[in-house]
Amino acid sequence: MKNKLIFGDCQNMKELEDNSVHLVVTSPPYFNAPFDYPDLFESYEKYLNMMRNVARELKRVVDEGRIVALVIDDVLIKGKRYPIVADITKIFIEEGFKYRDRIVWVKPEGYIRISRRSGVLLQHPYPMYYYPDNLQESILIFQNGNFDYKKIPKELKEESKIDIEEYQKEKWYLNVWNITNVLPINNRLEKGIAAFPEEIPYRLIKLFSYKGEVVLDPFMGSGTTLKVAIQLGRKAVGYEIDIELLDVVKKKLGINQSKLMGNTEEFEIIIREDVKHLRTKLQEKVKGVRSVTKSKNKK
Repeated sequence: MKNKLIFGDCQNMKELEDNSVHLVVTSPPYFNAPFDYPDLFESYEKYLNMMRNVARELKRVVDEGRIVALVIDDVLIKGKRYPIVADITKIFIEEGFKYRDRIVWVKPEGYIRISRRSGVLLQHPYPMYYYPDNLQESILIFQNGNFDYKKIPKELKEESKIDIEEYQKEKWYLNVWNITNVLPINNRLEKGIAAFPEEIPYRLIKLFSYKGEVVLDPFMGSGTTLKVAIQLGRKAVGYEIDIELLDVVKKKLGINQSKLMGNTEEFEIIIREDVKHLRTKLQEKVKGVRSVTKSKNKK
């Protein structure tokens, strides 16, 4: 399979054959989160329905025994918390995946200051006024059936061997990973994008795929997973509905250069017709939210 950038809705991954993907590493939308696309989904039920459609497509395209890793967490919107981790876990199990593990990604304590939410207790130091700030996200690990370890040639195993010294030093063996988040204010390329740090796909790709295999990110964003996949000698496929991210992804992957990060392979870029409709809807939603925010600021 060629490396692919596909601008289209990942609820239908018609460009991919059955069982053609060996690993999925992605961060789905965080249902109308203020830092992502606020008010993009009309309801939580429609958000979950979208995730179910994606789970069904992943069940089709992911090879037998292979892994789907989702970086996701519950979200708090206007004082109401939505149990995204629990609901997505239930959806993937219902669609035929095995729930293998949950890794907790912890960000540095200094990454978040005391917010208005946690600061309530400072103003009212009494029981029932406690609201903690969140320093973690979940990495949900699902498996598509059982993996046949005997299928992998010995030579490929040795070529893809994990560095045990790195594994132990960085404590990959724990289900709690301490990793610094991407700070958009310090990274012009990631500005306005809810990107995760390269360390997350780096670990997951090393731990759950072999060299030459296909890594898919159905919610590609700025292309972090794809970049790391190519650097680690894997094939990369990404889906994204925001066509305005095309130049950002191309820059990150060095697609316009004569060589792709030292690799002579190039990406096939596919732009579907459905992107135009989805992009218009997205722009209208974001524009509406910005207008409301601007009006509030004027007051």
